[in-house]
Amino acid sequence: MLQLRFKGSQVLMLVFSAVFSLFSSCTGQGAADTSDEMKQNQNKSTKSPMETKKNSNKTILCFGTSLTAGYGLDVKEAFPALIQEKIDAAGLPYTVINAGLSGETSAAGNSRIDWLLKQPVDLLILELGANDGLRGLPILETKKNLQEITDKVRKKYPEAKIVLAGMQIPPSMGAKYADEFKSLFPDLARKNDMKLVPFLLQGVGGVPKLNQEDGIHPTAEGQKILAENVWSVLKPIL
Repeated sequence: MLQLRFKGSQVLMLVFSAVFSLFSSCTGQGAADTSDEMKQNQNKSTKSPMETKKNSNKTILCFGTSLTAGYGLDVKEAFPALIQEKIDAAGLPYTVINAGLSGETSAAGNSRIDWLLKQPVDLLILELGANDGLRGLPILETKKNLQEITDKVRKKYPEAKIVLAGMQIPPSMGAKYADEFKSLFPDLARKNDMKLVPFLLQGVGGVPKLNQEDGIHPTAEGQKILAENVWSVLKPIL
């Protein structure tokens, strides 16, 4: 299993404290701004001059946190838009929708998914759980929410495929919690026959030059690596 590498316990604690503070502040406004932010993301993210053609395309819904939304960047620099560029270059009939929301927890996502499923979904990239882990929320609660999201998608669109983005956290909540958190993603993927991106932040997490000043959110260059991590799993499916 891929893991983050940190240099020194003091650095780790500073990073974790910054993360906790940042994501906590994001969450407070997340629920109230969901509708407006979603509309802005959908309008800005992945549309091109081939709009008429894309209207008949299959839909890939990227559903996740600020990592998906492209926090601190233009939405065109976030990995969903970069995935769209790869799809267009390959001449594949898919339109990518960025449904990322800063501060989103698995519980909030479980509530929001019903609204998103009003539009057709052919493939879901599920990137939730990071904020749960940073807050030390119960593993079983996170797993339950992700399972319910999966069940809702499969019930509404039985043929839809799902790609689950794996996540890991620093061991500040304890090694046992960190290990269990890391394991919940492959466990869910196996149980539900989903494809797994082992660790979304592989090659980016803990690398200062690939993260913004907060030490958490990827830069534009970091997002390019996230896109490659996802594309390596997504391309064979498409």
